[in-house]
Amino acid sequence: MYLQHFKFNELPFTITPNTSFFMNRAGYQDALNVLLVALRSGEGFVKVTGEVGVGKTILCRKLMHSLGPDYVIAYIHNPYIKPDSLLLAIADALSVPTTERISQHTLLKLLTRALIDQHARGKHVVVCLDEVQAMPVQTLESLRLLTNLETENCKLIQVVLFGQPELDALLNQPSVRQLKQRITFAYRLLPLNNIAMVAYINHRLNIAGHYRNSLFTKKAMHYIYRHSNGIPRLINIICHKALISAYGAGSNTVTHKHVGAAVEDMEETTQQNSLHALRPWSQIWSRWLLGTLGMIGLILAGGHLSNIFGLL
Repeated sequence: MYLQHFKFNELPFTITPNTSFFMNRAGYQDALNVLLVALRSGEGFVKVTGEVGVGKTILCRKLMHSLGPDYVIAYIHNPYIKPDSLLLAIADALSVPTTERISQHTLLKLLTRALIDQHARGKHVVVCLDEVQAMPVQTLESLRLLTNLETENCKLIQVVLFGQPELDALLNQPSVRQLKQRITFAYRLLPLNNIAMVAYINHRLNIAGHYRNSLFTKKAMHYIYRHSNGIPRLINIICHKALISAYGAGSNTVTHKHVGAAVEDMEETTQQNSLHALRPWSQIWSRWLLGTLGMIGLILAGGHLSNIFGLL
């Protein structure tokens, strides 16, 4: 790869949510501060929304790393989870012993005791849920009932919801209106603007061990922003492929041509995936069309033949 060519210590533009690349600007630090203040003040529910690829997962992981030893964290990344499975996941984070056939009533009693014990030790229990927009309503409702546990001063369990904008539509359903009323802090992560995107790219380059901010030309930066719309995940993919293109050409600078090649490769991949998805339907359509045209031809031919026989 291009690590040695550009003198990187590690790949700067992977799409895995590596918290060492977290950028404390462009809204991310503001979002982290909101979450830390909300949790440290004992709020029950906090919500973070943003489009796909905008950086919610890396923010979630940065939050978990920033809370410190006084917090016990249950991270649930699978949104398609039933109420019982959610309670079991929280019990596992609290080291609550369970069995396969445990009843929900018994599980709730054990969780309640564990939460009271954690509070007595001075610990705070936080549940971080990712991709909540796809979570069943029944699961959200069971989570709300669990947060009813509280002392006179604070909640025994706090919840942070991370989701796409569709989460707002989910919370507007009448069946979960009580949960929505309990969300006291909310933050919306937005795509990066042009200036923030340049800072984002240079930040990741610096973390990877490259301190020459002119690695990407200004025109290359312009191309990246135009084709990524400021979405960090797309920025990472384009930059990674552009670096491969520059390395293949033996260049020490990434130009707009390398970015253009990266974008073309992304578009070809997308088009190929679309063609694979549509190919069965195109075959069905073509067969139906040929069959229909054949029938029309036979009908027309039959009409002409009947006219001929009539003349005879």
